[in-house]
Amino acid sequence: MSRSARSFAELLRRLERGLLAALMILMAAAYAFNVAVRELAPRQAASFAWIEEACLFSLAWVVFLGLGLTLERGRHIAMTSLLARFTPGLRRGAKLVIDLTGLLFSLYVAKLSLDITLFVMRSAQSSPTLDVSMAWLYAAMPVGFALLALRYALELRDGEGRFAARASALEH
Repeated sequence: MSRSARSFAELLRRLERGLLAALMILMAAAYAFNVAVRELAPRQAASFAWIEEACLFSLAWVVFLGLGLTLERGRHIAMTSLLARFTPGLRRGAKLVIDLTGLLFSLYVAKLSLDITLFVMRSAQSSPTLDVSMAWLYAAMPVGFALLALRYALELRDGEGRFAARASALEH
């Protein structure tokens, strides 16, 4: 991988990890606050009904933003024991097919989910308690699958990537 591609991938990785960590911490703090209010000041609980919905939006973003990082770390479902039995040439071919299929599927889902997100945006649906466009919820999917497609493209370009990471994780 070229130096600029490596630095771009590292920047993307840091941004994703930071955003995911921030969302997880915020969700945990918000839920803890919400539980505390319900227990300590039940009359005020209705004023904080928006927290649950905000956490649901955040959870959707965490799930879809995590797709690319999960792939990169070799944490998606993999048949490494089967691949290990292949000859090196067959293994390279199988990895190429897997990554190409993953790239095409991710791009397809990103396109479909973008169409759905745009439809929801045009329909002007809004969330009940936050009163924001529901497109913000749906937008997590095309963004996540676009990032996943990018990771598959990087895997196609670089070769081993997550398969090497997965094999070393299994050895330790």
